[in-house]
Amino acid sequence: MPEQNNPNAGALPADSTPADGYGASSIQILEGLEAVRKRPGMYIGDTSDGTGLHHLVFEVVDNSIDEALAGHCDDIVVTIHTDNSISVADNGRGIPTALKWDDKHEPKRSASEIALTELHAGGKFNQNSYKVSGGLHGVGVSCVNALSKSLRLTVRRNGKVHVLEFSRGVVVKSGEVGEQTGPDGQKAVVRPMLVLGDTDKRGTEVHFLPDTDIFRENADFHYEILSKRLRELSFLNNGVNIKLLDERSGKSDDFSGAGGVKGFVDFINKGKQVLHPNAFHAVGEKVSDQGTMVGVEVAMQWNSGYNEQVLCFTNNIPQRDGGTHLTGLRAAMTRVINKYIEENELAKKAKVEISGDDMREGLTCVLSIKVPEPKFSSQTKDKLVSSEVRGPIEDVVASKLTDYLQERPNDAKTIVGKIVEAARAREAARKAREMTRRKGVLDGMGLPGKLADCQEKDPALCEIYIVEGDSAGGSAKQGRDRKFQAILPLRGKILNVEKARYEKLLTSNEILTLITALGTGIGKAGGSAHGNSNGNGNGNGSNKSDADDFNVDKLRYHRIIIMTDADVDGAHIRTLLLTFFYRQMPELVERGHIYIAQPPLYKVKAGKEELYLKDATELDAFLLRVALNGAGIVTGGDNPSTISGETLAELARKHQVAERVIDRLSGFMDSEALRAIADGVRLNLDTVPEAEASALALQAKLQEIDRANNSPLAEVAGEFDARTDKPILRISRRHHGNVKSSVITQDFVHGADYQALAEAADTFRGLLHEGAKVTRGEGERAREEKVGDFRQAMQWLIGEAERTTARQRYKGLGEMNPEQLWETTMDPQVRRLLRVQIEDAIEADKVFTMLMGDEVEPRRDFIETNALRAANIDV
Repeated sequence: MPEQNNPNAGALPADSTPADGYGASSIQILEGLEAVRKRPGMYIGDTSDGTGLHHLVFEVVDNSIDEALAGHCDDIVVTIHTDNSISVADNGRGIPTALKWDDKHEPKRSASEIALTELHAGGKFNQNSYKVSGGLHGVGVSCVNALSKSLRLTVRRNGKVHVLEFSRGVVVKSGEVGEQTGPDGQKAVVRPMLVLGDTDKRGTEVHFLPDTDIFRENADFHYEILSKRLRELSFLNNGVNIKLLDERSGKSDDFSGAGGVKGFVDFINKGKQVLHPNAFHAVGEKVSDQGTMVGVEVAMQWNSGYNEQVLCFTNNIPQRDGGTHLTGLRAAMTRVINKYIEENELAKKAKVEISGDDMREGLTCVLSIKVPEPKFSSQTKDKLVSSEVRGPIEDVVASKLTDYLQERPNDAKTIVGKIVEAARAREAARKAREMTRRKGVLDGMGLPGKLADCQEKDPALCEIYIVEGDSAGGSAKQGRDRKFQAILPLRGKILNVEKARYEKLLTSNEILTLITALGTGIGKAGGSAHGNSNGNGNGNGSNKSDADDFNVDKLRYHRIIIMTDADVDGAHIRTLLLTFFYRQMPELVERGHIYIAQPPLYKVKAGKEELYLKDATELDAFLLRVALNGAGIVTGGDNPSTISGETLAELARKHQVAERVIDRLSGFMDSEALRAIADGVRLNLDTVPEAEASALALQAKLQEIDRANNSPLAEVAGEFDARTDKPILRISRRHHGNVKSSVITQDFVHGADYQALAEAADTFRGLLHEGAKVTRGEGERAREEKVGDFRQAMQWLIGEAERTTARQRYKGLGEMNPEQLWETTMDPQVRRLLRVQIEDAIEADKVFTMLMGDEVEPRRDFIETNALRAANIDV
């Protein structure tokens, strides 16, 4: 064929890559859960700041709540295990376990496996299984599976206990894979779930350990974040018992909030002075213009404070950014209250002009709607965008609120009086701001004289240290890096803004100095839909005619670091400053601009080396490094060899991991049983017979250990725990007539802590023999000791390191010279800062109200309850 007639003439070969590197081979197809692991932020949010990590738990809990909404579940237990894994167990119907024969894959899989391994697979896509649901995308629990180092699914259904185990989304334990004949008579290879035994219970349990390859920076679960969400769910779902247990600390809460959203409002306002005892409560259903049935429940109550707290939920899912339901609520509220005020000429009599912000001062509100197939702005569901819900919400709230104001004239008078007073306060605040402007205090024309500013002009690169007193301020000014670090010393204790209105705040010289240095101004403080806003009493939805003096974009330093002495006065000053920022400039807290300086805990000296160490973990690492310097272990036996250098260091690290597990768990688990596991005892608690066999093996080892240590003999029994529907080992020790008992659970045996101990046993079994010894040093300074096992060798080496190391516990910042202050607390290369963040806005509000408010009794009760927990107090 002539070249000019060949359509492929001059074309690149199919597998050729252009010079710029972008060709056909650049286009990738991500199969299964690979896309989730590649781009986790698209599915669960940020993986570095903890939000995505906790979102994993909420995805699993939401599935249990959906079972409750469907009327099949009334008990949910969330457990934070000792290895920082999470289990969520419910008594719902259980994920279907039968093989799905129309599955296109082979082997044919169970419905449970498909739900956990396929995106957009679930029971939320039709109206039959779930009429109302928060999980609509079918990616929730499969994302959890993809992002977990290990996940164990237990389903109790049809009288059987079914189990599947995964690692990073891949099945690692199932029933026997083999050939079966399907309903249509066709044979296929199948992979069923593993059946462990019989049960008279039902439900689903998901036990997962987040993958630290994904959550590298922050993989620890925070009790407060989880408790906040579970508390919300308990109020939003009457009749559902939700329990949270933290095995790491022993802390637990039973959430069974009664009273619906009205009970939720009562809880939030507990400890506050409510203005009207009869909270507004409205429940109703209305069909939207698009034909969608919208269920609405809202409760509102005003208190004597200045803060607005509004919580919005759609099908139990919180929307921190609000959305169309919040817009409808506010529109109805503004219209009805304005009409009431106009009809009674209340604003005219008071000679004030009412704004939307005035109506929300001191308001506590919970809004919950139920709607099929809601639309959110993202998978994290932080903002509702369903336009059809606004009309029904506005109609229901407007009708009920009108009736409430007419039927309860005393409550209406109190509420409107609060609103009028807020308008007056806003006007007084405006005049106070104008006065300060005329005096040139906050006009931005000059900076405080005591401020030692930095040279850098980019706020993102600048930081300011707020220090206690001129003396510490002098040291900080001399020790700082003046290029990017500014120092602001404050004299004495600033005003407690919890008890003061805005106009009084502007009479405090120290607060004015702080405001001027930061550059943001002050006025209406910004906030989120959850209502952290407050400031001068103005809430969200500002009135632009008031000029909005506070502007976070004008912040001169993006790191505001509170640095006070480590004594009672320093703690009080730090609390007053945090109260100021939380109440008057909450947006600085929400955006992560506020930090607390963290001085080191230890100062150590080994030879000529002198170091400041942040915490006990760093101290252990330092002592280990010193201990291994010039150390060796002679293995003994017929063919002895010497372990030293990097090989010894790696063995020492594994040993230290196991020892930390034992130390951490020995407070509530039998320490010798943990030691026995580290010495090689293997446990299996999948079934009762296996648990009984494990009990015999563990008891034999414990008796050997107990006789050697002359300790009370242990009795180990394999039992069935009816509460969890799982086998356990119970270890009992009798001492002077008393019995001390602890348990080893199935969850522990399947967890990372057990694996760490088992790995240590495999590593050190048979490593040392008769005649083994440990050596350290050379020549005349050489020392050695005979040892029986690796643990004895490490104890001797660490003891030698402690003997040759000078160590002192560091007490704080008070006596530091400038060089020490820089080396320990201000040098960005070595310092440690604690970022202040709001994990539970309701609890944070209650704590600030209790500690800094006018009521004495709650504060006294708090001090008496927590007094014995305080330690290392420098008075």
